Amino acid sequence: MSLSQEAGVLAAIDIGSNSFRLEIGRVASGRYRRVDYLKETVRLGAGLDDQSRLTEAAFERGLATLAAFAERLQGFDPMRIRAVATQTLREARNRDEFLRAAQRVLGHPIEVISGREEARLIYSGVSFLQPSDESRLVVDIGGRSTELILGQGRAPKAAESFAVGSVSLSMRYFGDGRLSSQAFRAAQIAAGAEFEEAMTEFAPSLWTQALGSSGTAGAVSQVLRESGITDGDITVSALAGLIERCIDAGHLDRLEVPGLREDRRAVIPGGLAILYTLFTHFGIEHMRPAKGALRQGVIIDLHERLLAQRSGARGQDARDITVAALQARFGVDVAQARRVRDTALQLHDAAFPQADPQARRELAWACDLHELGLSVSHHDYHRHSAYLMSHLDAPGFSQSQQRRIGQLVLAQRGGLRKVEEALAEPLFAWQALCLRLAVIRCHAREAELAPAYRLTRYNGRGALLGWEAAHATPNPRTLHLLQEEVQAWQRQGGLTLELAG
Repeated sequence: MSLSQEAGVLAAIDIGSNSFRLEIGRVASGRYRRVDYLKETVRLGAGLDDQSRLTEAAFERGLATLAAFAERLQGFDPMRIRAVATQTLREARNRDEFLRAAQRVLGHPIEVISGREEARLIYSGVSFLQPSDESRLVVDIGGRSTELILGQGRAPKAAESFAVGSVSLSMRYFGDGRLSSQAFRAAQIAAGAEFEEAMTEFAPSLWTQALGSSGTAGAVSQVLRESGITDGDITVSALAGLIERCIDAGHLDRLEVPGLREDRRAVIPGGLAILYTLFTHFGIEHMRPAKGALRQGVIIDLHERLLAQRSGARGQDARDITVAALQARFGVDVAQARRVRDTALQLHDAAFPQADPQARRELAWACDLHELGLSVSHHDYHRHSAYLMSHLDAPGFSQSQQRRIGQLVLAQRGGLRKVEEALAEPLFAWQALCLRLAVIRCHAREAELAPAYRLTRYNGRGALLGWEAAHATPNPRTLHLLQEEVQAWQRQGGLTLELAG
């Protein structure tokens, strides 16, 4: 048995702004054990030009690292791998170009996750590897973003992401290598301006323990420990002392502190400025380094997804919880959503008996949320539904997955030209067809539906819709809508739909 096939062995790829990381770990009996770990300082965030485009050099560094990761993952079950990208690829204007090349090199899809989803996954990793019932503030300072999470036990109560990180702040205020008191003061003011709006949400009265996850916090903790200043814990006085040491050195080239790795040198001033600002703004007196981070959170989340998939139980996957919460928040008619989902999945399963489980679940979620926009307006509600699905904070979903489901929701009714580009992908076209047919069948919002539909796929791009019995046909109103649906697909010019008889 290969390593990837052993129970609980999973892989996470964290495409960060400063470093790319590959973590391979095993989850069993409520415990996590690392199997392998690779890290490469890529500085993707430093490769954004003044037009917010990744430079060719940054492209090549990123692709070379992913090629090495792909080699390590040879023979790994694709279902046990998840790759996520963070702030730099949220910002990069040419991210789609990079993602296409990166996915070819890696051989696996890459999900760009939102800042809040990044924060949720960070907390998932920390809370699993370092369990506690205390109320906690978890801080993760990355290359171009900083995440703050307030939580207790396994549950995050508040999570925010701020577009300031050790790479971006170091480039802006210490890019020439000079370390002056004026530069540190300016960097702290800039960081404070980002965090100011969150001072109430993460007030010190709401938590009893502060933890620093990965990146800057880990690097500073190591410096403090090896310098003999603390045992690795971070305090405001220790941070002030490190900043003074930087100022005394005057330049990065002359900065000599025990425990400072060379790959952290260029970004340590920005990281120190952010940490010091967080301590003073949020009343942090003492911070311990956390055991978990984003990459472990991705593995824990993937583990829970696979458990939910194997058991067939809705509600164990974070995305199922999110969908149910959105239905409640926007007053979705759950019974109607269930009727549409059951019909769409029955059609999809008939056409694709061996369908990709992930594609099937995306169709189910699109059905669950297809009427989300009715809370905004009955007119063009499918457009409102699609916009909400594409832009809401949706824990568990990546930005790319939200956009895909949003496109499916947009395709549920009306002309097909609005999703013409997405329909070029055959799988999406079939998903859209199944959703549209289900919406038509359930348009009367009745509990008892007859006759049952039967969908047959032929010649790859042909669909034949029939009924449960030759003599049974839909009522005249439904049949009228189905005939209009045939014409809509004829105008689209890709997939074709025919009605039996």
